Amino acid sequence: MSDYQDGSYDATGWYGSLPSHHDVTLTLRDDAVTEVQITTPADDPVSLEYQQRFAAALPGEIIGRDIDTLQIDRLAGASGCSEGFMDALAKIKNAAQS
Repeated sequence: MSDYQDGSYDATGWYGSLPSHHDVTLTLRDDAVTEVQITTPADDPVSLEYQQRFAAALPGEIIGRDIDTLQIDRLAGASGCSEGFMDALAKIKNAAQS
């Protein structure tokens, strides 16, 4: 039995002192992530580069995994982006609970 309802969920994850954010869309099926989309809205070129690298690497780390096993600490050299993703993930898990 699934702990989360199948579907597509959106959340904004905040991080950093500016603050920065990502808009994350996760699609779940049988508690597993089947698709992810993440924005890279930074205006600062350095921040944007980190966000883009993080967004490119994220699907390979989470697609096919159970949502409860996801713990992204640092990915593609972007620790702040990970914090934003984990913030959005907590909101998505809350919205998807059955």
